Amino acid sequence: MSAKVLLIDALNLVRRIHAAVPQGDRDALYERTQAACHKMIRHHGVSHAVMVWDGENSHAWRQGIHPEYKSHRPAMPDELAQTLADLRQALDRIGIHSISLADTEADDVLATLSDKILKAGGEVVLASTDKGFYQLHPMGVRQWNHFDQCWMDEASCLDRFGLPPPRMLEYWSLAGDSGNGIPGIPGIGAKTASRLLAEHPITDLFREGVVSGKTGERLRAGYPMAQLSYKLAKLRCGLKLDSSLNQFRIPRTTPG
Repeated sequence: MSAKVLLIDALNLVRRIHAAVPQGDRDALYERTQAACHKMIRHHGVSHAVMVWDGENSHAWRQGIHPEYKSHRPAMPDELAQTLADLRQALDRIGIHSISLADTEADDVLATLSDKILKAGGEVVLASTDKGFYQLHPMGVRQWNHFDQCWMDEASCLDRFGLPPPRMLEYWSLAGDSGNGIPGIPGIGAKTASRLLAEHPITDLFREGVVSGKTGERLRAGYPMAQLSYKLAKLRCGLKLDSSLNQFRIPRTTPG
């Protein structure tokens, strides 16, 4: 029987839980995180589960390309940062194991794991509210929003961006993503990017005579920035991971 794997974007889950518990209440953080994991395991009927964390210096690769990438984001609260190692150990004791890779964002590890599992004939449920994972949907990844208890799917992508998941990298290359420090093309906002991509293949947008006026000028002048933005937004699927899926099989003693 093929594996059905729950991949959990660890900090996406833990930071939101941390924001909802009383400050300094480690027990509540641990209990709610464990309860969330168990609920997802039961709900999706998975055979394996893994918490994927950012590695140390996780932004190194993208900041080497564009120093402003995520540079404006507030630091993790010290109280949370100091308890993460203990939280990982607590999860490990109940059979929910973790993985991280130095100098690498969790998003890239999640993309690599998804690619490997799907190519091996398995199923992937990726638990995260991060819109950046829409780009993995065409591979066969199913994305679960634990907090709203719903799938993030093509319908939700169309409703939010007016574009289907396979075109989201094109969208970010034009509009950028201010929350992640991805610049996009100056003067091309979200609505304009969605409209342009609905009307034209992206390869046509930068050609003389396809888009007129100031917008056309901005597109042609901004082509190098679009290429940079695409590279920053695209998740890496070819990382070398020193791990085996067997490490993440859910033990029979784990609820779910």
